[in-house]
Amino acid sequence: MTTAIEIAFWGCVALIAYAYALYPIVVLTLARLFGKSPIGYAPCTEGELPSVSLLIAAHNEEQVIAQRIENALALDYPADRLEIVIASDGSSDGTARIVRGFTDRRVRLLESPMRRGKATVLNAAFRHLSGDIVVLSDANTFTDSAALRRMVRWFDDSKVGTVCGRLVLTDPATGRNVDSLYWRYETFLKTCEGRLGALLGANGAIYAVRRSSFAGIWSDTIVDDFVIPLVTRLRHGSTIVYDKTAVAYEETPHDFGAEFRRRSRIGAGGFQSIVRLRALLAPRHGWLAFTFFSHKILRWLCPFLLIGAFVTNVALLTDPFYRLTMTVQLLGYGFSLLGLATGTRKALKPLRLATMFTAMNAALLVGFWRWASGGQQGVWQRTAR
Repeated sequence: MTTAIEIAFWGCVALIAYAYALYPIVVLTLARLFGKSPIGYAPCTEGELPSVSLLIAAHNEEQVIAQRIENALALDYPADRLEIVIASDGSSDGTARIVRGFTDRRVRLLESPMRRGKATVLNAAFRHLSGDIVVLSDANTFTDSAALRRMVRWFDDSKVGTVCGRLVLTDPATGRNVDSLYWRYETFLKTCEGRLGALLGANGAIYAVRRSSFAGIWSDTIVDDFVIPLVTRLRHGSTIVYDKTAVAYEETPHDFGAEFRRRSRIGAGGFQSIVRLRALLAPRHGWLAFTFFSHKILRWLCPFLLIGAFVTNVALLTDPFYRLTMTVQLLGYGFSLLGLATGTRKALKPLRLATMFTAMNAALLVGFWRWASGGQQGVWQRTAR
């Protein structure tokens, strides 16, 4: 019995270590050995640029929607080949009124008086778009002026179905780049996975898809930016490209609670996606099956692995060595609480990392419960900014 418990303990520890520490090393090595640098397509000439629909789903975004539209109108893209579509999902504030106030013919409002959820709104909106390429973004995102030109060039390759841009996080007070260690870590993984042709989903702030390839998603989809690119790949065999030169900017949530709720929602969507996209685990998907299991499934299962490591460690406390491992675990959780009490922005880096790691896994656990109990729906709440 003791041997079985030890195997379970070390199995949990090994999988956690692999998911967060070893996988980045493995995927970097594989990318260097087997990956390919994306083809550097030249920017399209003025006459070659495809028509683009910039689609922004919005719910109660009166604080930022005017600035967002002004940012979109300032993009470096021919006016006769760009439409800016705001799909209002049951907004009860002044969002729709503000959009109607823009007289530029490029701006269109698709208004749903009832709250239907983002996936349903996107499914409906696609039927009203005219662009060959659809760029999806958020109401609180501000896009670099050259981003659209950089993204659409990839669609010269008929095998490309989705292009994911790079999101830069900024401080709401100063506007300065405040990309965290975790965000840089995720961007690094995207780069490596992109070289393997195994990029997983996109970033909701800035990604583009072919309108002709979009066949709709489940109406209760929670994380549409993860599901849309991968469903498109499953249906059409198209590739997903990561272009780090196509940049968008977004302010970080101003408080810990808002970020926790956002991560819980993403966690619920992650567990939902495991079930619906399980076909990606088939060996015929090659590197994509590997990255889906290593980067996503194991990551989403880490809360349960942490619980498993703690419970099995308790059962092994008669051994002095396992009393030491328990001490290490308790110190880690203690540092997390100290970092939270200090404030994640003010705490020392080791405390911030401990707090981030623990909070992220706690949010995933909450997300699992919301998904399993049916408590997390496809509607979303705007993040306080």
